Amino acid sequence: MFTGIVESKGVLQSISRVGKGAHLRVRTAPEFIKGRVNLGDSIATNGVCLTATALHEDGYEADLSFESFNLTCFQYYVPGTELNLELACTPNTRLGGHIMQGHVDGVGTVIEKYRVDDAFNIWVRAPEDLKRYIAMKGSIAVDGVSLTVNEVRDSDFRLTLIPHTQNEIATSFNPGSKVNLEVDVLARYLERLMGSVQAPQGSSSKSTLTLETLQQNGFF
Repeated sequence: MFTGIVESKGVLQSISRVGKGAHLRVRTAPEFIKGRVNLGDSIATNGVCLTATALHEDGYEADLSFESFNLTCFQYYVPGTELNLELACTPNTRLGGHIMQGHVDGVGTVIEKYRVDDAFNIWVRAPEDLKRYIAMKGSIAVDGVSLTVNEVRDSDFRLTLIPHTQNEIATSFNPGSKVNLEVDVLARYLERLMGSVQAPQGSSSKSTLTLETLQQNGFF
């Protein structure tokens, strides 16, 4: 589990196809690795939960399954690409962002970026099948960064980055760039629960439980 608070920046040193997946090596600051990362640990790499299969003084190696390769921006990355890094949570971790699994749901596209005072407004277009999970003032992980959705227009949503956030992360959010998206896991569980609601056995009536009912009773 992760929180979307970037701990360090890394650089993709190499990436090579292995079967339908890939093998990669990431270079990062030695202090991010030394005494903190063990072989087999999970590291969110631009929002993708990867297992460290080899460790070096200045980085780590990891494997991507064909699923992870095809559903994430790693299919577009080349050596030299900057990456956001975060280690998995511990029991005493401060939850500064929101609960993330490192399971990327799809790839979005940055369609607009403009300055407002000292901040940046960023518009991102999500895949059509993800738009139902994106809600105004909800949370979303973009390249492993926990961000708040400030506006939604169909499949497009707006983020606002303060200067501190923009300086601390590797993602530039330049128009046309691709970004990894992970929707709030609570939205996915809620959808699953709603889809599982059924009328009592033998009853011909349908359940009256709706999203509106849950909202009216303070569940979200």
